[in-house]
Amino acid sequence: MNPFKSYTLKPGVTMRNRLVMAPMTTYSGNEDYTVSDEELAYYRLRSQTLGMVITAATSINDSAQAFERQISLKSDAFIPRMKELAKTIQSQGALAVVQLHHGGRMNLPSLYDNPNAIVSASAISAPREGLATPRAMTTAEIKSTIEDFAQATRRAIECGFDGVELHGANTYLLQQFFSPHSNRRDDQYGGSVENRMRFIEELIDRVYAEIVSANQPNFILGYRFSPEELETPGITMEDTLKLVDKLKEKPLDYLHISLKHYRQTPMRNEADKTAIIDQIQSRLKHKIPMIGVGGIATKENVLDAFKAGYEMISSGVAILADPAWGTHVEKGTLNTVFDPQTMPEHLYQRLYKNRQYFTQGGYRFKS
Repeated sequence: MNPFKSYTLKPGVTMRNRLVMAPMTTYSGNEDYTVSDEELAYYRLRSQTLGMVITAATSINDSAQAFERQISLKSDAFIPRMKELAKTIQSQGALAVVQLHHGGRMNLPSLYDNPNAIVSASAISAPREGLATPRAMTTAEIKSTIEDFAQATRRAIECGFDGVELHGANTYLLQQFFSPHSNRRDDQYGGSVENRMRFIEELIDRVYAEIVSANQPNFILGYRFSPEELETPGITMEDTLKLVDKLKEKPLDYLHISLKHYRQTPMRNEADKTAIIDQIQSRLKHKIPMIGVGGIATKENVLDAFKAGYEMISSGVAILADPAWGTHVEKGTLNTVFDPQTMPEHLYQRLYKNRQYFTQGGYRFKS
């Protein structure tokens, strides 16, 4: 397996290599949540050497908006600019996948005049400062949200994207339904782990039906997930292995795990030294390709990640600093300097505001 050579993800879909740009919020869309010219330039640069580019989290309806200047596919009005984004990525040789997202209880309250617009599985606030207590979704709202994901998928197809990734990680709405911390429901969507998976299962089925209806057999359907939560109660590895058992029976083209390090061991049980990827592959058995992420920057990291059991790997921070990372990582000639000329101003300012974190990781900022 050579990560720098072409890879057939599914019949009819070949990537020029197995390297993926991780979905990273840019906070840099236009004020009306359309794609900005700065973002088009940012993605154009970073699509030149990768096999796949996954966009920033893209909202699917009015209550999904989580960040300032977050791009959206919540209505047909957003198709023209998102079509430009798909073409921009593909023109440089990479597959273009749009990540579909709902922030749920993690939504920034200042974006909403009506606090009742912030919804989640249950009326349980996130253990973070500055967030609102959400309103529990009704069954009808759950069904309509699933339909909104499906309609965003329809728009992604119309835009010409190569696929969609359903964002079920990083504490957002899909994870909120799966989590016993945020989901305290007593109906068919809450309680047992099987019930807490129901929203995810119905969502995948409905989105896949939309792809079939559009007669797009080459369209990619991916799912991203976080395997654990630190909260009590929270998602455990036992929960996630049950989820993986369900996901491997779904018509998914890849799973994308969200980890701080690709060889990470469980956080909730420090005595468990079996890497999470090993535990997942013991159930998945490579039935669906896995994208690994976390701490991947160098060629050594890339090669080791494939030895660990991933079929593809994604990187984030390294690609922010080095737009040509896909070529440079193979040659061992990485750039580790954040350059404001290669990214939107709002994104650069956010990185610079947190510069201590990045400089500790070996990155610098162009003066």
